[in-house]
Amino acid sequence: MAGPPVVVEAGAIDILELDRLSVGYDRVPVVRDLTLTVGAGEVVALLGANGAGKTTTLRAISGLLKPASGAVRLSGQDLAGVSPTARARLGLAHVPPDRGIFFGLTVAEHFRLDGTEMDAAVGHFPALRSLGSRKAGLLSGGEQQMLAIARVLSRRPKLLMLDEMSLGLAPVIVDRLLPVVREFATSHGAGVLLVEQHVHLALKIADRGYILSHGELAASGPAARLSQDRALLAASYLGSAAAGPADGAVG
Repeated sequence: MAGPPVVVEAGAIDILELDRLSVGYDRVPVVRDLTLTVGAGEVVALLGANGAGKTTTLRAISGLLKPASGAVRLSGQDLAGVSPTARARLGLAHVPPDRGIFFGLTVAEHFRLDGTEMDAAVGHFPALRSLGSRKAGLLSGGEQQMLAIARVLSRRPKLLMLDEMSLGLAPVIVDRLLPVVREFATSHGAGVLLVEQHVHLALKIADRGYILSHGELAASGPAARLSQDRALLAASYLGSAAAGPADGAVG
């Protein structure tokens, strides 16, 4: 029987390291010279305007895109040449914007597909217990996202990446989902890299944040400090984050 979860001090150990990562499509750079870390037990928000390079960054970490230069490391291991499937086996989990679920399968069938007992898997989202026989395509948007997140949490990943998990959802639903992510990171010592359009909700549960502008790092620092810099956040979401007091690593 598994013992109780171990609470890890946020950021005590680096789960993810991006070292001067540059990546793009068809030899056109989208992200340039990005250095970023996510520690054990830490939630890190990756923010910026549409087209800033957030999804491209997550795809490079997952192995779906090959970096032009720089390194991606998971728990100190360089992932160069490691396939997306092998990265998943090493403890990397990625929930894409389309949630990665199968509309024709029931909730229970999704967990059987993963080799997971449903009763054990839905502990984070008890609302799923009564939906086992319902096909995923008939679930609400919020229920679909619960299913997507419950699937990856049941695997106890070292690193969880969530790409726009609020897409199509009301902020009140997002506000219910994000604390579950926060609790998982804290109680299991997992790292979480969160791309989220509801910036203030994301920063409310995050330890730190990075803001991308046109593929480059515009600012980084403690989430509480970034959330107070409204001018910087507004500028970043217009795609023109300018230098300001939060630029560079702070705190």
